[in-house]
Amino acid sequence: MAEVLPPRRWLFPSLVALCCLLAAWSFAGAGDKPVWAFEVGPLSLGMVVFAVRRRWFCFSDLAYVLLCWFYVIQCLGGRYTFAAVPFPDELMQWFGLERNPVDRIGHFFQGFVPAVLLREWLIRRRSLPRGQTLFWLVTGCCLAFSAGYELLEMWIVVLFYPGAGPEWLGMQGDPWDAQMDMTMALCGAVLAQLLLGGLHERSMARAEARQG
Repeated sequence: MAEVLPPRRWLFPSLVALCCLLAAWSFAGAGDKPVWAFEVGPLSLGMVVFAVRRRWFCFSDLAYVLLCWFYVIQCLGGRYTFAAVPFPDELMQWFGLERNPVDRIGHFFQGFVPAVLLREWLIRRRSLPRGQTLFWLVTGCCLAFSAGYELLEMWIVVLFYPGAGPEWLGMQGDPWDAQMDMTMALCGAVLAQLLLGGLHERSMARAEARQG
């Protein structure tokens, strides 16, 4: 039985305020507003839904913190585009990187964060038992979500940016960019479940106490 701790009532309002400031900062500095809308808009709408639905289903503190972290990454990509997010040259040289890694980091968390959210929803809302079935269902759904995102990117380029596909997609010269993005999301989904299992259980117990 996970230890039940008192709820942190200040956490959610603080995260909401932080995300609003991030969105304003990102939009104000975005050089390409359509790119900003694509990178930040969908997650912003999703977070509004999370906030509205919180009255009926409150996710754990861990889930909300990770969602906020994912929003930080998307706001960076919306402001600078992922291929041009400032990244220290020293770290690039230290790790022997030939391309800006922020896009890969973003896709890793595209699997990492939804895995925690989906795992929690399936356990608490659908009463799915913990085990291999849950693990592989969450993993498969996160990979499908990443693949769907890549397909959406493709169609946006085909319809609106047919002459600037590689630049708009941020491929940075990598012909396997889409496949690597999906691989990173897959790794994120697997690692989230393997590394955060115990912490997630305790955080869910806190959420149940708050909502109950």
